[in-house]
Amino acid sequence: MARPNINLTKILIDSNKLSEEELDRAFDIEKKTGKKLKNILIEEGFLTEDELLSLISYLFFMPYFDPVKFKIDPEVIDSISEDTARRFNLFPLYKSEDSLLIAVSEPLDIFTLDNLRLSVGCEIKQVLSREKRILESITAYYTEVQTLPEILETEESLEIIGLKNEADLESIDLIEESKKQPIVKAVSLILNEAIERKASDIHLEPTEEDLKVRYRIDGILREAHSIPKKSLRGVSARIKLISNLNITKSYLPQDGRFHMVTQGKEIDFRVSSLPTIFGEKFVLRILDKAGALVKLEELGYSPQPLGLLMEAIAKDHGMILITGPTGSGKSTTLYSILSKLNTVDRHIITVEEPVEYQIEGLTQIQVRPEIDLTFLMVLRGLLRQSPDTIMIGEIRDTETADMAIKSSLIGQLIFSTLHTNDSISAFARLIDMGIERYLVASSLILICAQRLCRKICSNCKEPVRNIPEGIIMDLGISPDDSLKFFRGRGCDECNKTGYKGRTALLEALKVDDQIKAMVINEVSLEQIKEWAIKEGRLVTLRSDGLTKAFAGITSIEEIYRVTARD
Repeated sequence: MARPNINLTKILIDSNKLSEEELDRAFDIEKKTGKKLKNILIEEGFLTEDELLSLISYLFFMPYFDPVKFKIDPEVIDSISEDTARRFNLFPLYKSEDSLLIAVSEPLDIFTLDNLRLSVGCEIKQVLSREKRILESITAYYTEVQTLPEILETEESLEIIGLKNEADLESIDLIEESKKQPIVKAVSLILNEAIERKASDIHLEPTEEDLKVRYRIDGILREAHSIPKKSLRGVSARIKLISNLNITKSYLPQDGRFHMVTQGKEIDFRVSSLPTIFGEKFVLRILDKAGALVKLEELGYSPQPLGLLMEAIAKDHGMILITGPTGSGKSTTLYSILSKLNTVDRHIITVEEPVEYQIEGLTQIQVRPEIDLTFLMVLRGLLRQSPDTIMIGEIRDTETADMAIKSSLIGQLIFSTLHTNDSISAFARLIDMGIERYLVASSLILICAQRLCRKICSNCKEPVRNIPEGIIMDLGISPDDSLKFFRGRGCDECNKTGYKGRTALLEALKVDDQIKAMVINEVSLEQIKEWAIKEGRLVTLRSDGLTKAFAGITSIEEIYRVTARD
């Protein structure tokens, strides 16, 4: 097997710490997910970070250094750009006449070293440091050198000459404004800060007075910056320029995307613009490929729904639906499933709008309604390609639903999403679309409803005393002194919120013969749900959430927030 990371491969082989089978597994995961090999070794439990750093230090004669504990000369920082530091995860420490000492989390390859040597004009020497410590130093010495208001206060006007007409004036003026150094630095700061804070979305919202910048972190929007109104045109133009949007059409909604490499990760941004009365509003969805391609077993599912899901995806035909609102993690679940099924003997095709993550080994198709390349048209064509598994981004209309269901009945395993509140409601949604009851019952093998809830910060978790009896009664729990719930007190680690990270709640309904018969015989959804719960066939989202609250993973308040009343 080809081994892409020469440095770490040498370390692992020379150390005899891993077996040949473990090595091949690590490289296979790297190839499929795009994650850094170093992170895979730690996440999979092959090595701890300390063990890996010790091996690197021993085999490459590289000492360990903690950059956070020392003050670095600003002139040394200026020798390497922030973009280079983040891209290669390195930090400059000390510069002499003929060499520059840098901290790295793993030895740089010879090509990167040669490029750095040419760029800096001297020899490069390396010491080891933890990746987290390097990122902390980059943030302290680069990003925080200037705040966003300080950057924008330096903005200078540019004179535009030699233009032929007013249309040219508007277009070129906006392009030039978007290229001003303060605007470029401000947008770069926003993007990097959002990634560092693990935001899923960036919202740029114009108001009458300013431009608000908010980050969605763990599903909750938090205000981050307020940009002066005078910079609105420049920031908007910059976002549109890098997203390949039409700069002059501020009166129409537009969609675009762009790609950047930062902090050693490849990040895609999906951009949506919308005209408002105070200017263009932008939402940038942050798509971290390595973060999205998580093992199915690592998404935080409880054993009962995970078991049903694993059983269903092992079948060779039928339809599996993942339901839930926008932002409930449906796409992440589907990509995790496809990654698990992605083997050389299986032909997998996805039909998406848009393709969020590109995965090697899959045939991925992006629909384009503007040229009549719709879900329905693609489905009709791809059946001639003899796929084993098909993923349809979303079932939106009767024709797509009908084609998907019929495909599942003739030998394909179909995955898709549907916007319903719970698993049972998927039956009603498909029947309302005009699909015959017997087709719905015959095709579906599993329906899942999903939500994401915030996890209590492990650094400040504490037990909750004296839970109000009304809440206990509402949850359907018998009052018991042994009941324990937890909350996050709030600390610097979680930005005073009491929460850090998210986990998934999953409600899974196996469509077995009894359920099929009830659907065909027009038994009401309420009766089907009551029967499934009573027989232990269905654990609701609320019940799954309570299990996680009892375990101290999340809080009662969070379960109330993300789940509907049963």
